[in-house]
Amino acid sequence: MNPWTAGRLLPGRHPKILFGWGYEDPRVELEAFPPGGRVLAIAAAGETVSALAGAGFDVTGVDINPVQLDYGRARLAGAPAVTGSAERLLAAGRAVLRGLDPRWRPHNVAEALRQGDLTPLLASKRLRGLLACGLAPLGLVLRPGFRRSIPPRLDQVLLNRLRRGLRDRPAANPWAWRLLTGRDELATAPEPRHARLIHTDVATHLEQVPRGWYQGVSLSNILDGPDATYAARLERALAHALKPGAVVVLRSFREPAPRQDAGPVDRAMLWGVVEIRRMGAS
Repeated sequence: MNPWTAGRLLPGRHPKILFGWGYEDPRVELEAFPPGGRVLAIAAAGETVSALAGAGFDVTGVDINPVQLDYGRARLAGAPAVTGSAERLLAAGRAVLRGLDPRWRPHNVAEALRQGDLTPLLASKRLRGLLACGLAPLGLVLRPGFRRSIPPRLDQVLLNRLRRGLRDRPAANPWAWRLLTGRDELATAPEPRHARLIHTDVATHLEQVPRGWYQGVSLSNILDGPDATYAARLERALAHALKPGAVVVLRSFREPAPRQDAGPVDRAMLWGVVEIRRMGAS
C-alpha cells in the first residue's frame, strides 16, 4: 500500500495543496543525472520539475494529488507560489516563536541570515522547547510506516541539520529564508517551462512505460512511508523503467545507518539521507 495515496485520497477528504514551495534542492538531481534524456520526478510544487526542464531534460512529473498536480502545472506556466498546508504550519510555528523570543522577529532573523551568524538564534531555549513540544505528538498522529522513518528526538535532529546547513553562506540559501522567515526574497521570477505532468501513482507509471524508458528518476522521500509490499513493487518498477546506468535519487527523513554515507548536501536542510543509486551498480 502506498500511504501517500491513502493520506491524500481518503473518502470524504478533499485533496489540497500540501506544498506551495519545494523543500528539496534540485541541484542534487542536476548534478546526479546524466545530461539530457528522459527523467521522472514527483511533481510536488513543480520546482524540481522546472529546474530539470530548464536544464534541457525531457521531464515527466507525476503526483497522486490532482490539486497539487494542477498547482505544479500552474507553476510551470509561470504562476507565483501560493501558501500550502506546509507553509501554514511553518508560519504558525514562527509566529509562536516570535512571541516567545523577540530575537526571532523577522527583521532580526533576516539580519542574522545576511550576517551569516545564526548561532544565537539556534541556541534559543524557546526554540528548543517549541520544537520538542511541537514534534513530540508526531508519533501519535503518523501512520506506522512514517513513524519508522522519523528519528527519535526529531527536534534535536532537525536542529543539528539546521546548524550544519547554515554554516556556509546562509544568505545565499533560498531554503534558509523559506524556513526561517517565510520569505522567498532570493528566488527569481518563475520562468515558463515545458514538462509532461500526469495524475498517477509513481509505481503504476513506471510499470506502464516501455522498458528502459528513463535515465533518471527523482522520488522525493516516497519510500519513507510505504509498507514492504509497495516498496518491493516500486523496486521492480524501477528495474523495468530505468535503463542500465540510470540514476535514482531518494531522500529520507531518517538518520543514516551506521557507516552509511548521508549523500550529497541538500540545501533544504531537512533530509537525513540523500541516496544516489545507479541502476546496475552493485
